[in-house]
Amino acid sequence: MSAHIGTDLALALQLLRAGEPVAIPTETVYGLAANAFDPDAVLKIFTIKQRPSFDPLIVHIGKSEDVHRVAKELPPGAERLMAAFWPGPLTLVLPKKMEVPDIVTSGLDTVAVRMPAHPLTLELLSLLEFPLAAPSANPFGYVSPTTAQHVADQLGDRIPYILDGGACEVGVESTIVGWEAGQWTMYRPGGIAVEAIEACLGMRLRRGGAQAEGTAQAAPGMLESHYAPRKPVHVGNVEDMLSAHNGERVAVISFRTPYPPHRCEVLSASGELHEAARNLFAALRTLDTSDCELILAEHFPEEGIGRAINDRLRRAAAAR
Repeated sequence: MSAHIGTDLALALQLLRAGEPVAIPTETVYGLAANAFDPDAVLKIFTIKQRPSFDPLIVHIGKSEDVHRVAKELPPGAERLMAAFWPGPLTLVLPKKMEVPDIVTSGLDTVAVRMPAHPLTLELLSLLEFPLAAPSANPFGYVSPTTAQHVADQLGDRIPYILDGGACEVGVESTIVGWEAGQWTMYRPGGIAVEAIEACLGMRLRRGGAQAEGTAQAAPGMLESHYAPRKPVHVGNVEDMLSAHNGERVAVISFRTPYPPHRCEVLSASGELHEAARNLFAALRTLDTSDCELILAEHFPEEGIGRAINDRLRRAAAAR
């Protein structure tokens, strides 16, 4: 039986208060949410997604002051980042309070927290007595969903309700930064440009790398292989790759250039990176269900949200 899709906040509230997971819209991607203070509810997220326990979750709050419900202290600069980018696609990794169950943080003494910029989910959070733990609403490791229908296609028979907030405005996950060894560290590029965060802080961010599967992750979404369709993905110079795969059924993901006669998903004909990010995951899903044998993708400009696009493509192409 497939999950019902709708905009019934009362039903979503009822299910969440009863310890059931609900898919929710955010400006980044759709999340699979449950009461962050209820370990049994959070366990259902891991079970439904088949997500490994070593990969922590992001806690979503409805107002900035709610950060104090989950974080025991704010490092220098945290309030400046919250004021500049919340609500929005920025996740902060902070020292956690004991009230946050270990299952949410994979046993770490830090918690990832953000305030999403989606009116429907902010209203939902304002009516709840607890924050929501919510990873992306898809099977673990697969392409993240950016519409309610994407969620239904992948998890529809495993969850009771999908709160429909339309297509996601940003289209890639949040940027994740944390305070580590006395400095701010970027764990994952995302919807907020690194340049904007560094300008806000007045300092360079230290870079944290992807981590091997099976090891404790410092933050969500740091696995080397992630965000991947079932079909192989190769990233590089498209013309060279087309020559190397001559005679195969290939499809192309490009920034603004079509590659006839091959099937090609152009993410932004006008060359606008935010539009490209918004279309990335839908393009990967479309090509994954096509008759192509493999997906070729070009490198995007390594600036702003282009860093996040390149990051997701690199992880989609990583060995599995």
